Amino acid sequence: MVPISPTHTTARQTRPAAALRAEARSVRLQAALTAGSDPAVLETLVERCAAEPDFFARDMLSWALTRLPPRTVLPRIREELGSAHPRTRSQALHTLSKINDRSTWAWITRPMLRDPDDETARTAWRTAVLLVPEGEEENLADELPCNSGRGGRDVRRSLSRAPAGLGAARAP
Repeated sequence: MVPISPTHTTARQTRPAAALRAEARSVRLQAALTAGSDPAVLETLVERCAAEPDFFARDMLSWALTRLPPRTVLPRIREELGSAHPRTRSQALHTLSKINDRSTWAWITRPMLRDPDDETARTAWRTAVLLVPEGEEENLADELPCNSGRGGRDVRRSLSRAPAGLGAARAP
């Protein structure tokens, strides 16, 4: 039997964390791609999702999280949904949509669908439409129009597309 030393575990977590914080976008993207198979870096992946400035790197971090066991990732993502930072909430919602576990539907609350941050609200709309369970489509279709008239052209366009994903239950 080979004992696992604390130094080995720390190095295993420190190297990916440093690469995920690298200045070069390509290094961060590669680190996220590699980290997706290592549960030891879960916390670092979640933290970097919230802080990463580059859209493509954030998307790769979300992808890496989808490669880990949902029973490990989902409780940590749920914590991020309550963050005071809009980007953190938005990225947590985006990651939920990528994991696509319908049991998380109840985590998408009315306040999220009406989030004061337009990007977070848009992500909540898309995620809700994807995860809505059968029988709840009409309730979601009734909720979405409460956001009409908000934001700029892109926000209004997102809101007009969301009910289309609900099919027959979409609001008139």
